[in-house]
Order: sequence, then structure tokens, then C-alpha cells
Amino acid sequence: MPSYLHSHHLSTRFQALDQFLIEHQQLWKPRPFTTLRLDWETTHPELATHLRQCSLADAETDSAADALPAPFPQLAQQAQQLTALGSLPQTDLPPAAHRLDVAVPGRKWQQIEAFASHLAFHHQPRHWLDWCSGKGHLGRRLLQPGQQLTCLEYDAELVAAGQALSAHHHLPAQHVHQDVMASDSACHLAGEKSVVALHACGDLHVRLMQLASQQGCRQLAIAPCCYNRIAVQHYQPLSTAAQASGLQLSLDDLGLPLSETVTAGARVRRQRDTSMARRLGFDLLQRQQRQRDEYLPTPSLPVAWLEKPFEQYCRDLAELKQLPLNGNPDWAALEAAGWQRLAEVRNLERVRNLFRRPLEVWLVLDRALFLEEQGFEVRLGLFCDYPLTPRNLLILAERDR
Repeated sequence: MPSYLHSHHLSTRFQALDQFLIEHQQLWKPRPFTTLRLDWETTHPELATHLRQCSLADAETDSAADALPAPFPQLAQQAQQLTALGSLPQTDLPPAAHRLDVAVPGRKWQQIEAFASHLAFHHQPRHWLDWCSGKGHLGRRLLQPGQQLTCLEYDAELVAAGQALSAHHHLPAQHVHQDVMASDSACHLAGEKSVVALHACGDLHVRLMQLASQQGCRQLAIAPCCYNRIAVQHYQPLSTAAQASGLQLSLDDLGLPLSETVTAGARVRRQRDTSMARRLGFDLLQRQQRQRDEYLPTPSLPVAWLEKPFEQYCRDLAELKQLPLNGNPDWAALEAAGWQRLAEVRNLERVRNLFRRPLEVWLVLDRALFLEEQGFEVRLGLFCDYPLTPRNLLILAERDR
């Protein structure tokens, strides 16, 4: 079994992943959805030809990597080795108080339980701080007799709802209406706080790490999420190691780890497929009409658009993009070509998807190494199984006073 990572292992693993991602970036940076022919298809023609002949169902079943032409099996094996991580140690979390999980969706509560049961700090926390807390469900689950809780949340309605829930359970919790990106959020981190952030997006958890380092926070537990939710166009590395890396990441690149839906039901998946097939059909149309072989970004559209006949969908989208349509397009052929292209795109994406987890672990290691540089003892591992949430990596950071 792989183990979780700490101290010098963080740096060693980061360097190996960095090398892997840089060496193969021509395989994972270009997006099959926006590019008709990928540069790597000339380098690996056998793999490209094989994938382009696969069906949409083949892409969904994702058969054994060994069955695909080189270099797919080799890359899959390398990616797996480089991202192998064990679970962090579990703690004896007392059972939840009666009815504490009321009004929390089942999956969310399971994530909270899993996260809370892996916070094996060396010192007993005295004051929990739930960062971007929503209604504060996580903070309330962690709170034990003799401890205090502060919840920071931007949405005033959630703050009020959270305060009411904490009052109902007679808990010593303070719910604060706070924009964590504002300069005055730092004051909440002073002193002996143990800060938790379960799936705080991009800038929100990065901001926490920076402030917690400056304010002398003692304990941090962060499960990062949405690495692409940042205010700038390119990734700003945090650690010395990542700053020294030759890897440049765009917002598109940062979206790669999040491009997987493990939880969608059949109806949602069917809608997603139809939506993508139509976009790809429209993409072929706009290339013909503009006589330019380049992708034209289109806005996300209401689900109701999928009920329009394909021709109407294309005409309305063309109007939205101020694209005049000339001649007599063959709508049936374009619609069929969109579905054909969806099968090709999904199968070609299987190569790109091999790098989803390596990139995510690289990003999380950048955060872990940054915290280590700030004087924290850092451990990185899993807090739950993948099907419960793909964002199952947890950084535990602690420092002695």
C-alpha cells in the first residue's frame, strides 16, 4: 500500500511529477475539443488512429490501458506510480451529536465525516476556524467540549442560517459575515487557531495559506478544490520549487484536474453529451462559414436549448455570436458529424486525462512545499475514497509555537 507523504518525500515527488508533466506537455496541453488535429498525432500515429476509430461507449468504459497502442500503457503506469498516495492516519472522532447532520445532503455529510476523521494533529485543537464555512456544518462536526468555533462566510444568508443551527444545538460558535479575500480577514487567524477548509476554491484556499503563515496559525487542514478559480490568467507558483519549474499553466490547464464527473447520473450525462455533440457540430459549421480553421468560443447555454431542432440551435447560436450564415448548410450531416466528433474527442481526451491526477498532485504539492517553507510540518495524503469526491487530497500542516 502506498503511504502518505511528509518532509523530504514532498520535494522528491514534486520533482518527479514536474519532470513528467514538462516532458509530456504536448500530450496534455492541447484540447481535442477545440483543435481538429493534435500535434502529437503525427508523433504517435498508431495510438491516434486507434482512438479515432473508437466509439463513444469505448471512451466511457475506459478499457484496460494495456489494450491501447504505445505510449498509452507506459504513460498510464507512470502516472499511477507518480500519484500513488496513501490515506492519512485516522483519529478517534467521537460520534456526531444527535441530528447534527439534518439538512446536510448525504454525500456532503459523508465528505465532512471523512475529512473530520483524518485530522490527526499532534496537539489537541482549542479553537476551530472554519474557512469559507457555508452554514458551518464542518465546524460543528469538529467541535468538542472545551473547544470554540469561528465560522467565516461571505454569503450573509448562510451566516444567519449557520448561526441559527449552532444556537439550536447550543454550541459555542460564532458565525462571522466575512469576505476572506479582504484585508481584515487576517485578524481572525491570530493566535492558537486550527483552521479547516474543505473544498475552498482556488484563490480562497491560497489566501488562507498565505495569511495563516503570516499570522502564526498553529494548525491547518486543507482539501483544495477548483485550482482554476483564480483572478489572474496564469498560475502563480507558491513554493520555491514550483517557481523554479519550467511549467507554465494557463486557466485551461488548471481546469484539467476538474474535468471529471464521477457523480453525474445518466440523465445529466446524456444532456452533457448532447450539448457537446451540438457544440462540435456548430464548431464545424463556423469553421466552414468563417473559412478559418480555429475554434470559436461559445457561452454556456440553458438546457432548454437542447430541445430546439439542431438547425434552430445553430441559427440561434450563430446570431448570438453575430456570425452571418451563408448558403445551404447540410444540417443532418453537420449534426451527425458533431456526434462522430464527440466520440473522437472523448477518446483522444483519454490521453490528456492520464495527466489529470499528476497535475493535481503537482498543484497540491506546490501548496504543501510552500507551507513547509513557512515552518510547518506537513503531511499529504487521502481523506476518502475517490468515488466520494475526486478532490480527496488533504494537506495537514502543524507547527510548534
